[in-house]
Amino acid sequence: MGHGHPHSGTSAPTAEAVASRKRANWLLAAVLVPLGVLTLVAMVLMWPSGSREGISFASPYQAAPGVTFDTGKIQRVVQESCTQTGQATGEAGGQSGGSECTFAFTEPDKGGEPVKVVINPDVAKSHGVDVGDSIRYLNLSGVQGAAASNGSPSFVFVDFVRDVPITLLAVLYAVVVIAVARWRGFRALLGLVGAYAVLVSFILPGLVEGKPPLLLALVGSTVIMIGVLYFAHGFSARTSTALLGTIFGLGITALLAAWATDAANLAGVGNHDAATLVNMSGNISISGIILCGLIISGLGVLNDVTITQSSAVWELYELAPDTTARKLFTSAMRIGRDHIASTVYTIAFAYAGAALPILIIVMLYDRPLAEALTSAELSEEVIRTLVGSIGLVLAIPVTTFIAVLVVKATGMRRLAGTSAVGPDDVNDAGSLAAAAAVVGSTPDDTHDAGTHDAGTHQGGTAADGGSPASPGSRRARRQAERREAGSD
Repeated sequence: MGHGHPHSGTSAPTAEAVASRKRANWLLAAVLVPLGVLTLVAMVLMWPSGSREGISFASPYQAAPGVTFDTGKIQRVVQESCTQTGQATGEAGGQSGGSECTFAFTEPDKGGEPVKVVINPDVAKSHGVDVGDSIRYLNLSGVQGAAASNGSPSFVFVDFVRDVPITLLAVLYAVVVIAVARWRGFRALLGLVGAYAVLVSFILPGLVEGKPPLLLALVGSTVIMIGVLYFAHGFSARTSTALLGTIFGLGITALLAAWATDAANLAGVGNHDAATLVNMSGNISISGIILCGLIISGLGVLNDVTITQSSAVWELYELAPDTTARKLFTSAMRIGRDHIASTVYTIAFAYAGAALPILIIVMLYDRPLAEALTSAELSEEVIRTLVGSIGLVLAIPVTTFIAVLVVKATGMRRLAGTSAVGPDDVNDAGSLAAAAAVVGSTPDDTHDAGTHDAGTHQGGTAADGGSPASPGSRRARRQAERREAGSD
């Protein structure tokens, strides 16, 4: 039987709720839509042609006629003289004299008798090879004179085959993400694939063709963030607020990176890969590549802090809509400061871990600390850490400020006044569910609120802390309404 009481948590969003949500979305769309259109137009105008004209390079993975790259599994490993001649017997020792080399008798994956593969000295010394390892090797046996009387090897180690361990780790990563984050985690993984598609099809070819690196990085990064944020977190005012904060952080990072690359003369001097790229084409700018890398490297962490900060503002306001804008900003920034502290460590140690070989070499040189940090070997990593951290830190208060403006502009307090309970009941789960509808929360968020509300109906006084209510009080009236709802 119906008693004419609208029950919080089960009623549809009111007209006020819908209007408030639309106000929030229109407010953000007025800024983001023109920005998105401008970004897409710039992307179309800057899209690389894909032409490799004027690029000359010799790929180490392209074999000469008669030479092939084969794979196989090691059956046994021996140490023999590097100057050994004649037929390989496979016995350890061989002829005496000269230095010793490591040889791996490898069974080809394509079938046939085991072949004797010589292992590079640096690999044999640093890591070594073991029985059961899968390796890729250069097969020179098809080239006439490859196995001449001087004892030149016919099979040379190239690399390890890592397909199995990397595939297992990737599958484990996907399983863990989806198991914990469920559908949202799955969407985030798909968004990551899309982000790499933009990187490979737009940013990298654009750098090869000599497109403006600053504009290329900004346009590509903005497209990536728009896709990743909305795809993983859904279309909502929270996500739009986080996107605005992210774009601001990107802008600051880009400006600082452009200045630092020029002021610190980051030219990639002494880097073997940089020298290889310079010799490939006159259109490739190493400074431009470094600049683009400085911007892209902080995308993940920047996205993390802005979406977290935006959600924090929404949750705080939903719990207490009467909070003033100043107090709401202050409370959210307490969370932001903790996030800043931990994230700065994350960036610094991530780059330090990637640069460990360089750090060890610099340490062994016994150079003064200031000189080492500003050297060609470390300056790029130091500037990457500083530029990324500054953009990240400044994005947090900006995101918080935008989020406070948006939630205050949505009229959530008026929504609380139109519900079945009074404005003082904003902590009730039903009010939270209605408030979530205003700002466009995801279905998961509103479901959680509805579940909590259902538990309140079952427990009778769960939302009221389990304490008895005074007769005639607002709490007693709520409890009576819930008991009536239970009788329905």
